[in-house]
Amino acid sequence: MHSTTRRPRRFLLTGIVLVLLLTGAAAGAYLWLTSTISEPVEHAASDRVILVEPGMATPAIISRLSEAGIVHNPAALRLYLRMRGSGGQLKAGAYKFDSPISPLQAVEKIQRGEVAFERVTIPEGFNRFDIAETLAAKTGLATEKEFLTLMADPSPVSHIAPQARNLEGYLFPDTYNYTEQTTPAELVRAMVARFNEVFTPEWRARAAQIGMTVHQVVTLASVVEEEARVQDERPLIASVFTNRVKIGMPLGSDPTFIYAAILAGDYDGNPNQPRHRRRESPYNTYIYAGLPPGPIASPGRASLQAALYPDESDYLYFVVSGTEGRHKFSRTAAEHEAAREEYYRQREQQREQSK
Repeated sequence: MHSTTRRPRRFLLTGIVLVLLLTGAAAGAYLWLTSTISEPVEHAASDRVILVEPGMATPAIISRLSEAGIVHNPAALRLYLRMRGSGGQLKAGAYKFDSPISPLQAVEKIQRGEVAFERVTIPEGFNRFDIAETLAAKTGLATEKEFLTLMADPSPVSHIAPQARNLEGYLFPDTYNYTEQTTPAELVRAMVARFNEVFTPEWRARAAQIGMTVHQVVTLASVVEEEARVQDERPLIASVFTNRVKIGMPLGSDPTFIYAAILAGDYDGNPNQPRHRRRESPYNTYIYAGLPPGPIASPGRASLQAALYPDESDYLYFVVSGTEGRHKFSRTAAEHEAAREEYYRQREQQREQSK
């Protein structure tokens, strides 16, 4: 009778011990697993972009991380994600991973979709040819010719500038983020979208108030951008050009005939080349009065604002004065000629001193 009562108790104790052992083993295994995937890993791929392609399976993603040296135990990471049921939450994109980083942190970054952005900066005053060359060289997303083809289509700005023949002037100079998955068209659209953000409805209303179209404002601003070297002179330079337009006097701006030479594929880098100044082109403001038919570069915010709010002045001329990029402004041709002679005299003195 005693033996029959002891046997169930013995089995019960054995079962409890077995459960405890299994539970302990499972807990130990889980602790090992989490410790393995949570330990920061030093790797040499911090400057590499690791691409997770759309539809890529979780094991393939883990293998890619393993090949980069970020994951040392792929099986442990696969098991962890399977246990958590989170393997399907990994998002496609281009990623960069700091070193050190744990496999779990790397996976969580992919789950959040924290893609790596590269940056490209377009300076103020770049024309579309400069921009296309820069984008092609810096991003590698397309060739210079392909970018220029996209920029030849004015439809993205047709709602605000129906006169635009291309996107010259509307590719706003700024710093832009992109990834390996960014298309060239998306990057160009981002530059136009930035222009639309800067050129607010209030500025459009101001353009109408002063009797100018958006296209004319951007055109004037692009000439100001190319002429100005000092921030506070932009509104004064804009006033010179608006004064000349009002009286039908040619703008006489060197950057305009340089742009005409660029369009003709003939610019040799020498602005003093006589044939450039004589070129028959509506962009040559030494020959044709009024504004050019379109922008000659991408103006920044300050130049756009100067075109919309020029200073009130009676100046008609300006010439470089000194070495800081400032200008001497004149009301008459005689004053301007005297300022030019002073400039050439200063330049000659500087040459003598540098010998």
